[in-house]
Amino acid sequence: MGLKDNLSNMAEEAKGKAKEALGNVTGDKDKQAEGEADQASANFKQAGENIKDGDLKGAANDAKDALD
Repeated sequence: MGLKDNLSNMAEEAKGKAKEALGNVTGDKDKQAEGEADQASANFKQAGENIKDGDLKGAANDAKDALD
């Protein structure tokens, strides 16, 4: 997996966490849901990268995180 892809996925997940937190603080359910979706997207992308690298355990963990 490329470092660039890894950093991009981490940034997307962090952005999602920030959106979710903002939604929680302001009571904006749409913003909260958008943040959760961003996090899930980042985790699925990371799972795909792990599969490319042959890291099936890491891919399974990322996919699980995306569904939680």
